[in-house]
Amino acid sequence: MAMMQRGHKGEEDAGNIFWVTMSDLMLGLAIIFITLFVLAMTGFNQKSVQQQKVKMDVAQKIENELKKHNIKAEVDKMTGDLKIPSSALFEVNSYVLKPEGQAFLAKLTPIYVNTIFENEKLANNIDSIIIQGHTDSQAFAGLTDINQQFIHNMELSAKRANSVAAYMLQAGYKPQYNEGFRHMITVEGRSFNDLILNDKGEEDMDESRRVEIKLKVRDWSVGYFFGLKR
Repeated sequence: MAMMQRGHKGEEDAGNIFWVTMSDLMLGLAIIFITLFVLAMTGFNQKSVQQQKVKMDVAQKIENELKKHNIKAEVDKMTGDLKIPSSALFEVNSYVLKPEGQAFLAKLTPIYVNTIFENEKLANNIDSIIIQGHTDSQAFAGLTDINQQFIHNMELSAKRANSVAAYMLQAGYKPQYNEGFRHMITVEGRSFNDLILNDKGEEDMDESRRVEIKLKVRDWSVGYFFGLKR
């Protein structure tokens, strides 16, 4: 009988240990969840605010430098993104930079690249520098299908973006920034996906034909915080 009682008590101890272990596990998970929640609501938001402030400061500096050198390019004051009319770079339906376009990029590139990479806070947080080509939606002769028109414009916009990237990589910015710039630069063709409309809601063809240079900042997710993403 005594042996049976000891066996029964052993089963109770095992059950108690199981529930204690489960309680510890649930408590640990709750602590992790709360920690991640606090980080999401405080640390990450603060980091985003800091990054945005740095981008705005750089945007202002880029805009001031461009004005000082009489370079006409629209600068987004929130992001530092540049918008360049295609007419300043290319002839109609061409992806070959015209001489005026080369001169334009020769002046613009050192200002843009040097300003970005001189600011280590911004440069260290940049994921990529995206050069996007954009077209209007005008139909080309001989292409009647909308998808054919789209693909033709996609090829044109991508080739224009690539022409700008190729020239910028050889422009006269500080040589110590070459590796960083080359590592971050990427090109995209957007065809007529992102048309610009006028006040009447109609397509502004002149404005729609453009090249944009955009900064993409790193995604400050939980993965980056814990070193799971690089």
